[in-house]
Amino acid sequence: MTGPPVVTVAEMRAIEARAIAAGTPATALMERAGAAAARAIAGYETPAPVLVLCGPGNNGGDGYVIARVLREMGWPVRVAALAPPRTAEAQAAAAAWGGAVEAMADAAPAVIVVDALFGIGLAKPLAADALHHLHRLGRTARTVVAVDVPSGVATDDGGILSTPLTAALTVTFGALKPAHLLVPAAGHCGRLVVAGIGLEPDHTHLRATARPSLRSPAFDAHKFSRGHVLVAGGPAHATGAARLSALAAQRAGAGYVTLLSPPDALAAYAAHLTDIVLRSVPTIQDIATAAADARTNAIVVGPALGPDKAAEKVLAILAAGKPAVLDADVFTAFAGVGERLFAAMCGEVVLTPHEGEFARLFPDLSGFRLDRASAAAARSGAVLLLKGPDTIIAAPDGRAAINSGAPPWLATAGSGDVLSGIIAALMAQGHAAFEAAAMAAWLHGEAGRRGGAGLVASDLPGLLPGVIADCL
Repeated sequence: MTGPPVVTVAEMRAIEARAIAAGTPATALMERAGAAAARAIAGYETPAPVLVLCGPGNNGGDGYVIARVLREMGWPVRVAALAPPRTAEAQAAAAAWGGAVEAMADAAPAVIVVDALFGIGLAKPLAADALHHLHRLGRTARTVVAVDVPSGVATDDGGILSTPLTAALTVTFGALKPAHLLVPAAGHCGRLVVAGIGLEPDHTHLRATARPSLRSPAFDAHKFSRGHVLVAGGPAHATGAARLSALAAQRAGAGYVTLLSPPDALAAYAAHLTDIVLRSVPTIQDIATAAADARTNAIVVGPALGPDKAAEKVLAILAAGKPAVLDADVFTAFAGVGERLFAAMCGEVVLTPHEGEFARLFPDLSGFRLDRASAAAARSGAVLLLKGPDTIIAAPDGRAAINSGAPPWLATAGSGDVLSGIIAALMAQGHAAFEAAAMAAWLHGEAGRRGGAGLVASDLPGLLPGVIADCL
């Protein structure tokens, strides 16, 4: 999967250590970081009085460099320190600043406040006095800029150690950190700028999703070569979810989509669908036969599947060994007996639960979303897509991706059914499960962004062609 790398605190520390061991002085890295942040501030704001809040560590050292560089650009700059610099690099940066340093407790507000108190290494809440003065100075500022991360967030899990200021701009170095993408910390970061200072990672297990690069169909394509998706439908009184999945699979590029319908629901499906092939499946054996058909490339099962023999239907589909997307009623059918489901998986599978459904299948997993999703993927052997404002896609081999660009307009019934159809279409076209899930999350989010206010799930399939056209 392509997309910008995301590194943990330990990984960033190791990258820094390698650069220093290779001959780059730590002071040079600090100089680059501070200068890059100053340029980002100058690109974001017009010159105005700036107050740089410096902590005692290297984040504060970056702050002293920012202050000096902005001053050299002609900006009016003041520095306020929470405590004297403690590291050799921060002490050198403070000496190079050479100007007055106020006590943070005595500092007057400014139009722009730069939060360089604590960086990515913060592991405990801020002291009460520091937090008080941070908010006293931040709440009257026109613009708050965070250096690396807003002080008070937990870098690796996106949690909140102390209520941070909400930055308009966050400048980080080398690579994104999990807190920039994970809720709730991401909500405090504002616009993100990743400044290259010679610390870019060469590889990482975690990435952010990005606009995918898709291919147009081959000049000699036919409907089956573009991928055949099966969608397992449910009872006549609940046909909407499966219809949304089927339409999304078709709009996402599948050349042929078949909806498997119980006989008594066939008329209900037919009343709403014209381009989707309907197939009556009176028995579980009929479902198994359809799934095993050589022309079937991927299957969606779960959206409004209903409780009637749900587990048996799912197991019959999985026995075919075809790429499958499991959603919605699958998690109810296997609540508390997830191991039975995992043992039946013999092909590439994507699980797409929201938080409530996740708890049914993995009731013992707790903690932060990224950790839980990764643990669930490793346990199940499937790609786990944990839906939310910071959707996590985790693979059994340890890879993970965070999709943080989805708008809140997607918080509407049926949105997840559309996502399942998109994933299935991409798998049917030959994409591996992890890549398909990550790409689908981005496409789904972009469709939601274009839909905007008033969006309902049935709008999304119609928005997909424009999104996909921009990715070709």
